[in-house]
Amino acid sequence: MEPINVDFGGRKRRTAQVHPGGSTAKKVIISLVITAVIAAVLYYIMLPPFNVKAIEMYLYFAVDIIAFIGVFGLVSKAYFRPEYMEYAKNKVKIPVIMLLVIAVIVGIGYLSGAVIFRAKSYHEIINVEDGDFAAEVSSIDFSSVPRLDKDASNMIATRALGELSDYVSQFVVNDYYSTQINYKGTPVRVQSLDYGDIFKWLRNTKEGIPAYIIVDMTTQKAETVRLESGMKYSPAEHFNRYLMRHVRFEYPTLMFDTPSFEIDDNGNPYWIVPVVDMTIGLFGGRDVTGAVLVDAVTGETTLISTSLDGTTKLDTDKFVTDPDLQWIDRVYSAELLNTQYNYYGKYVNGFINSIFGQSEVTVTSDGYNYLALNDDVYMYTGVTSISSDQSIIGFVLINQRTKEAKFYKVSGALESTAQTSAQGKVQDYNYVATFPLLLNVSDEPTYFMALKDASQYVKMYAMVNVKQSTVVAVGSNLLECTENYAAELEKNGISVDIDVDSMGEDTGEEQKPEQTEEISGTVAEIRSVITGGETYFYIRLSDSETYYKVAVSQAEKIVILNTGDQITFVVKKDAKGDIIAVESVK
Repeated sequence: MEPINVDFGGRKRRTAQVHPGGSTAKKVIISLVITAVIAAVLYYIMLPPFNVKAIEMYLYFAVDIIAFIGVFGLVSKAYFRPEYMEYAKNKVKIPVIMLLVIAVIVGIGYLSGAVIFRAKSYHEIINVEDGDFAAEVSSIDFSSVPRLDKDASNMIATRALGELSDYVSQFVVNDYYSTQINYKGTPVRVQSLDYGDIFKWLRNTKEGIPAYIIVDMTTQKAETVRLESGMKYSPAEHFNRYLMRHVRFEYPTLMFDTPSFEIDDNGNPYWIVPVVDMTIGLFGGRDVTGAVLVDAVTGETTLISTSLDGTTKLDTDKFVTDPDLQWIDRVYSAELLNTQYNYYGKYVNGFINSIFGQSEVTVTSDGYNYLALNDDVYMYTGVTSISSDQSIIGFVLINQRTKEAKFYKVSGALESTAQTSAQGKVQDYNYVATFPLLLNVSDEPTYFMALKDASQYVKMYAMVNVKQSTVVAVGSNLLECTENYAAELEKNGISVDIDVDSMGEDTGEEQKPEQTEEISGTVAEIRSVITGGETYFYIRLSDSETYYKVAVSQAEKIVILNTGDQITFVVKKDAKGDIIAVESVK
C-alpha cells in the first residue's frame, strides 16, 4: 500500500501510516538484542562509570538509545521504503522521550553546579593557609633539589633504555607516565615502559613489561630496574589487562582520574588511580575522594576506604594517617590542584566580582613545578593578581598526597621573567631554562633553574632573585652557581650567609670520576638501531666478539665510519659483557 496525500482546499492531509508487515513485537525484540550487543561493545570501549554524577554515563545511555532508534529503522526497512518511515517514527517515541529526559537531567545537573550560582562552594573546594617563607621553607639543600624537568628526565631514561640490548628493540620509554616522587629520601622520576608497537606487544605481552627506569633528579643518573616478573597491567596493555578497564570492571560505579606510576619503599611497581567525586551540584567541583592501588605485576587492587555502619566510605584522610601509605606521593594531580587553587583565588568575593571589579582576585602563573619537602612532593606555582601579569604576589605549595595548601606572600618577578633573565645571561649558547623552582637561599626567595641545550642536556644552572630579577647568577655546577649568586647579592646590597664550603656532596657535582680505559682496534662489523629518536651504532673490532655501543649524539662522525677503519673507544675500566657502552670516541 502506498502513502496517500489528499489535498483539501490547498491543505495537505497527513501521510497515512503504512505497516511494513510482520510482528511489531518481534521487530522490537530483534532491535533490542542488536542494541544490547552494540551497548556491550561500547561499554568495553568507553568504560563509563554507572554513577549519576558521571556525564560519561549519560552520554553512554544516549548513544545506546540512538543506536536502538537506528537499528529499529533498519529492521522495519524505513530507510529503504519511505512509506514505512511514519510507522518507525511512531514506534520510537518512547526512546526519543528518554533522550529528552537525559538532556533535561544533564542540563539541570550543569545548572546545579554552575559557577555563577555556586561561586562560594568553588572558592571553598580547597583550604589554603598562609605560611611563613623564612620559617617554613627550609634553607637550601641541594641533595633534595630536582635539577631536571620532565623532558630532560625522559631523555636520560631513553638513553638508559638504549643501553640494554635485550630491551632496546622491543620497548620504549612511556614519557606520559613519568612521575616525580621521593624515593628513599631522594627526588626521582619513575618511568614506565611501553611496547614499541602492536606487533611487539603481541610478542611480549605474555611476560609483560620487564622493567622500569628510575632517574635521579639530583645526580641526573638513570637506573633500569629489572623485575623478576613483568608488569602485566598498565596503560600500555590491551583488552582486559588495560589498566583502566581492569579497575573499571573491579569498581563499576567509581569515577577515576588520570593514574600515576609509583614504586613503594621496596621498589615494587604500582599504579595509583585517584577516585574522584563531583562535590558541587551534579557535575561540578571535581575532587579526589580516595584511590585504588593496583599492583602492576599481579593486578591486585586495593581501595583506600573505611567501612562505616556496613557501608563503604572513601577516605582521603588515610593518606595522612596510615603509616603503610606514606610511600605514596601523588594522589592529587598538579592539573587538578592548579584548577582548584584558581577557583579559590577567582571566586574569593563571588562570581560577579570575578568579572567586574575583581577585588582580591588572584590566579596562578602560567606553569608549575615540583618541590621535595619533608619526604613529600609539593606542586609549586606562583600566584599573581588577575589585574597584573608582570609580577607575582606570592606562591603556593600544595602537597600532592594530602592536598595541604599554603600560600607564601612574596612580591617579585614572574617565573617567565626569571627564565628570560637566566637565558639572557647565556644568550650566546641558546640554552633554554626549565620552569623555575623557588628556593630559600639564606632567607632570600630565589628562583632556581637548569639551563638545557637543544638535546635536553643540562649544561648550566641559574639563580634569579625573586625580589630583584636583575640579580642573576649562572654556573657550570651548583657550587659555582651558588658562589656567583652570593657575590651578586652582595653587590646589590643584600647580605647573605651562605657557607658554600660546607655544601660538600650536596652540590652533587664534586663526585670522583669513574676510572676509564682506552680500547683501540680495527672496525670489523657495524650495526645500527634507532630507539626513542636516537641512533645507536654497535661496532665490533677485529679479534673480538664484543660490540661497543655508541650514540650518534656522542660522536657524530661515527656515521661515516667504515669497516677497516681504526678507532679508539673510551670505556669504563673493567667493563664486561657482549655489549659495552662507550663513554667517548677518539
